Amino acid sequence: MDEKLIGDIRLAIDEACSNVIKHAYKGDVSRKIIIKYTIRPDKFHVVIEDNGLTAMKKTLKGRDLDDIRPGGLGIHFIKRVFDVFELDEKKKKGNRLILVKYFK
Repeated sequence: MDEKLIGDIRLAIDEACSNVIKHAYKGDVSRKIIIKYTIRPDKFHVVIEDNGLTAMKKTLKGRDLDDIRPGGLGIHFIKRVFDVFELDEKKKKGNRLILVKYFK
């Protein structure tokens, strides 16, 4: 991966974790976030899990891009960096976000 992509991936994962703290954990920074990843020649696969408030898939969208103000653009950025952005709704408590970046 080139340095720009590495930086974008790092920032996207940081944004996802910030969203966990802000929304699932309501600001409680003492709670755990589990990050699992695999790197293969064809893809980078990341799973981010928490045990906080369960997010509803339909509410996982960024703010309208025409609404110009600070914040609320993290999901847009994550979706721009990763090819797959999926909330695993089978997790009984908390959230499991699956992110995949395919390599060309």
